[in-house]
Amino acid sequence: MTPTRRALLIAPLMAPLTASLAWLGPWASQRAQAQNDGPHEPVRLAMVEGLSGAFANAGEAVFRNLLWATERVNQRGGVRLPGGPRLLELVRFDSKGQTEEALSLLKAALDQRIGFVLQGNSSATAAALIDALDKHNQREPQRRALFLNYSAVDPVLTNERCSFWHFRFDAHADMRLAALTDALRDERDVQRVYLFGQDYSFGQQVARTAREMLAAKRPDVVIVGDELHPLGRVKDFLPYASKIAASGAQVVLTGNWGNDLTLLVRALRDVGSNARLFTFYGNALGAPAAVGDAGVGRVLAVAEWHPNMGDAGSDAFYAAFRQRFPDPRDDYVHLRMQAMVEMLARAIERAATLDATAVALALEGARLDAGPLGMVHDATMRAGDHQLQQPLVLSVMDRAGAPGVKHDVEGSGFGFRTLRRIEPAAAAQPHRCRLIRPA
Repeated sequence: MTPTRRALLIAPLMAPLTASLAWLGPWASQRAQAQNDGPHEPVRLAMVEGLSGAFANAGEAVFRNLLWATERVNQRGGVRLPGGPRLLELVRFDSKGQTEEALSLLKAALDQRIGFVLQGNSSATAAALIDALDKHNQREPQRRALFLNYSAVDPVLTNERCSFWHFRFDAHADMRLAALTDALRDERDVQRVYLFGQDYSFGQQVARTAREMLAAKRPDVVIVGDELHPLGRVKDFLPYASKIAASGAQVVLTGNWGNDLTLLVRALRDVGSNARLFTFYGNALGAPAAVGDAGVGRVLAVAEWHPNMGDAGSDAFYAAFRQRFPDPRDDYVHLRMQAMVEMLARAIERAATLDATAVALALEGARLDAGPLGMVHDATMRAGDHQLQQPLVLSVMDRAGAPGVKHDVEGSGFGFRTLRRIEPAAAAQPHRCRLIRPA
């Protein structure tokens, strides 16, 4: 191991860094800046995520977003606390996409007295982390920590399994499904729908709720297929795509993400399926390039924002991200992750301490100060369940340069055009959370 490589490994239990040293330069600089900031230790954020394995591309996209978010806070002096400003430091922990590894890394982060844990790519992993953190915080009240969730969207995490120590900054699956099924309700020509997903808690929840919502909104629709596949283990989706094509499905509704989505859309293209794709995540991570021209007008996605919102603030925000990460392969900015770091920084300042309980109370009911984000977002953290309330945007794939499609995705030549914007009040869903608050 070279001295440079050794210097980048923050702790022995931290997983190997998967990117090149040239790419990690800004991150190493951020750490050096934090270490040299006089007597004040940095505020460390532990990102526990799959940075190798089947979903490494999704993990690296998260890292770029969180790195940029922390850099933006640090550029304005960091987090203001009574003892002086503190910079944010993002610490990578590679879970390899495995829940047991994530639990071990959570312990490592807590042993290093890191008070803020960030994770999102897997609801099953998030549920395990919430349970472990609940037990830790009860057992060691002097070393409590918070869990900030940016993309684990199983609704149960802010309902039956909600926790005072957990905050979700992504719209959960029922919120996204409501937007997609509202679109299906309005498209009366669609009569045949195929449900397709990943076989774990999130995919199972999407399938159940999609059936319920379609029955309520479009009882005339026939569900011609309902299939789950092993998460992150399928390399050839052609057999699945052939079944979908043979079913005569007009729409495939899927919550798939990462390579499980990219390989699916590529297989559907290869078998010549004419089905439209109603997706949670079809607007990034290789999916537009994989489907190509066949996706124009046929791939829908739902998110809190996308680059072609069309206003000056949105354009400036996206331009700043692309200036920071000019390689098209490093595109896609997730606005919710920027909002998460901004809201955490403001909550720490309001609490005037790093104490987890005080910061959690400051986050409850907090409204995003969107000034640093160019006023492109509106979000409030609901106190009753710690679910962020924010707009959702339904968009459709089109060629770059078409009306409403100024920016493409990942240099693919294809971008997304807004179909409708759902305001926070309309996107909100009731909750069944009963928070147990610390004494």
